[in-house]
Amino acid sequence: MEADRRFMKARLKVIKADGTCEEYLHTKVMHIISKALACVEQTDIITAENLSEVVTYYLYKRHGENAIPSSEILSVLKVTLTATGYEAAAEALVTHHYLRKMRRGRIEVVHVNLEGASDAHKLFSDDYQLRKSPWDKFVIVEDLIAAEGLDRHTARTIAGMVEERVFNLELTCVPASLLKQLVFSDTAAVLRAQRQLQTA
Repeated sequence: MEADRRFMKARLKVIKADGTCEEYLHTKVMHIISKALACVEQTDIITAENLSEVVTYYLYKRHGENAIPSSEILSVLKVTLTATGYEAAAEALVTHHYLRKMRRGRIEVVHVNLEGASDAHKLFSDDYQLRKSPWDKFVIVEDLIAAEGLDRHTARTIAGMVEERVFNLELTCVPASLLKQLVFSDTAAVLRAQRQLQTA
């Protein structure tokens, strides 16, 4: 049974919000459930492991080797938590998802290179018509793949790290020059960690 589950986990794909596909990761589902439980002070790694096994088993029985939208995985997680008595964790999970979606919608990348205080003034001055783009993590992923030759999984990891840092800065206007530095810093950190793992 365990061997069968390991085989299945290597085949299912997830369709992300940006339209790309990536491998389904059972550990990622377990992490999401753990975070949802922690939000309502019900942290229990055993429960998270058991519930993630239920979710994974259901998804493979339903979809087999096909691809599944990430939105459907969210729905299955919500239903699983609710049906097993963790309604508060299910609500926390959905709230977290939509809050992140709202935050992404409020952030813009401003195409300006900040080198001094006078440049920073451009961000909030009506005297300058700066080109702006809506925040899109997918752009970082594609740039890393095209410019750095990184695999999609590594690129997505870096883009996720950058997004978290942008969220933590609580900026609604992100200068392109700052974004470039954040991407550079997190790329260096991820590649360094990968090299350390390979030589360990």
